[in-house]
Amino acid sequence: MPSISSKGNLMPQSPIRKLVPYAENAKKKGVTVFHLNIGQPDIKTPQVALDAVKNNSIEVLSYARSEGSETYRNKLSDYYAKNDITVNANDIIVTTGGSEALLFTIGSITDPGDEIIIPEPFYANYNGFSIASGVNVVPVISSIDDNFALPKIEDFEKLITPKTKAILICNPGNPTGYLYSKEEIEKLKQIVLKHDLFLIADEVYREFAYDGATHHSVMKEDGLEQHAIMIDSVSKRYSMCGARIGCIVSKNQDFIQTAIKFAQARLSPPTYALIASEAALDTPQSYFDDVIEEYVERRNTLIAELQKIEGVKVANPKGAFYCVAELPIADADDFAQWILEHFQHNNQTVMVAPASGFYSTKGEGKNQVRIAYVLNKEDLKRSVEILKLALEAYQK
Repeated sequence: MPSISSKGNLMPQSPIRKLVPYAENAKKKGVTVFHLNIGQPDIKTPQVALDAVKNNSIEVLSYARSEGSETYRNKLSDYYAKNDITVNANDIIVTTGGSEALLFTIGSITDPGDEIIIPEPFYANYNGFSIASGVNVVPVISSIDDNFALPKIEDFEKLITPKTKAILICNPGNPTGYLYSKEEIEKLKQIVLKHDLFLIADEVYREFAYDGATHHSVMKEDGLEQHAIMIDSVSKRYSMCGARIGCIVSKNQDFIQTAIKFAQARLSPPTYALIASEAALDTPQSYFDDVIEEYVERRNTLIAELQKIEGVKVANPKGAFYCVAELPIADADDFAQWILEHFQHNNQTVMVAPASGFYSTKGEGKNQVRIAYVLNKEDLKRSVEILKLALEAYQK
């Protein structure tokens, strides 16, 4: 029989999606599953985006430009200008989700065997994207004890080799919800300039900053023009995960022109999704104000309820809509599957994402889970109640 590739065998399963069959089996038995495992907001998509598709009179659904329509990229640059980020349409490539933006970026700046340093825990697909490109992830571990703050610069310095091409961060962070300060971004700036590296910032959660904190984009930093690459997406900002529209932003034109070749090879982003995403840029600020207020209340509810469970340690997120919780168990992967297969309370159960899949260091995160607070407050309270009862039953 023909053999599967080495990188195919190395591709990790998604910690977010690998337990879906167990959840589906539970649902077939009539069990209600509260999904804490995936960042799929229940917030309504802006009506202006839905109407743009619904009321469109397209007669031929044709290809879009490989880099995305000029009108959309111009409107994107206006949106960034409101966030004190000065770029033009030629600094932007529209992609099929933030995922493709990351794939194009890694493909454009690395060769097989090169290395990218990433603070962990990190978005699980960074592992998969790197493996697909033959690139090695070099993790630098952050700790739940200090809310997953940026590791010391010395920890980065000792990992840099001639094979190092970039540092990659997610800000605000998935899965931790950590929001990097301006001082932390400036520390990263110093190290990438010193070692002539790229600084890739996945900023898809930029709007979700809480408690009066401010998001600091790498694109605002003077002197990083040839080093900074920003990844963005409409998925979370407008609750448009199914649109699959993201983008790459950089002032480094050598990089942009290289990434365009990857974009041309996959032809174009989806036309209807581009129309919806362009229209979404007209979403009023009041939409975001309401969404942020709702997420702050959900976060506060979730953290307060988790802290009531004996033996649970939880980081307090300052952005995005995730938190990492450390549970009084040895193996969160086994526990997460066990809940779906063997535990229910009043015909209800919960689905969480084992955090080990958000690490590349073997053995790290084994007793941690990522929880997405994308459910309403009452469902979050009920979910944590079920989690508490499940932990008690599992430990017995």
